[in-house]
Amino acid sequence: MAMALPAELIAATVQIEQTLPDGERTIGTGFLISDPTPDGKPRTVLVTANHVFSRMPGRAAHIGYRLQGQDGAWTYDPQALVIRQGDTPLWRHHATRDVAAIVVKAPAAFAKAAIPLAWLASDDTFSRYGVGPGDEMMVLGYPQGLSANAAGFPILRSGRVASPVDSPRVSPTFLLDFRVFPGNSGGPVFLADPQRPDTASGQTAPAQFVAGILTQQVELNNQRLEIGIVTEAPFIRQTLALLDQPGAAAPAAAPDAESASAGSAKPASAETAQSSASATETDRAIVGVAVSE
Repeated sequence: MAMALPAELIAATVQIEQTLPDGERTIGTGFLISDPTPDGKPRTVLVTANHVFSRMPGRAAHIGYRLQGQDGAWTYDPQALVIRQGDTPLWRHHATRDVAAIVVKAPAAFAKAAIPLAWLASDDTFSRYGVGPGDEMMVLGYPQGLSANAAGFPILRSGRVASPVDSPRVSPTFLLDFRVFPGNSGGPVFLADPQRPDTASGQTAPAQFVAGILTQQVELNNQRLEIGIVTEAPFIRQTLALLDQPGAAAPAAAPDAESASAGSAKPASAETAQSSASATETDRAIVGVAVSE
């Protein structure tokens, strides 16, 4: 990887949106993972927070792909993604954690941008690299539906780990000193440290991995504490494994051209970004209250 993880993840991260019946948009973040089928066939999977999909009532969402022209310029090219057949969801989600995955037919260039499954932290990654309170991690997303530029690239922000970090067998989440906005849900949270002790080798080496996925924010007495909740990466791995179980859906055909373009929009600027009550709820957690999706 040679310290390329931030750039690689930027390339793999996309905006997910759907226009609601009232005309406003609900927006989330997702990222693409290359997860071949058990028989070795290539497969591209979109990973996001489960509530991003579950709170989109329509049949199709839109993925904000980006295409690069021969002149090197990037353009925003949203495409429809069918997420339901009737009332049946086409995505798979973890039984207890807010993580979802769906197989997608991404444009060829975008399929190449999908990150390898091996870049996700495993059960022992945090202990191997001594990850704990005070460590800086980076987060990609679309706060309030805002993108970095007109081509729809995600915005890179950072925060420090604000809680103990344990094995997922002990604690499935950790806290990040990071202000969460509607649109951030589902974004990858990752560590990219050029020099870090590796207990497995006994040497100091670069440490780069996706630590988890941003799923919620902490709120107390209706006051946001500017703390994000990160669901650890092993639960992403577990969710991806569900795609290989009987009944997992193949990527559905996109709607026709007319319906595919309906509701999609250019990436919002600070002046035009819309948020809705539904989008605000996607990033909300109440301290002391279990959140279920």
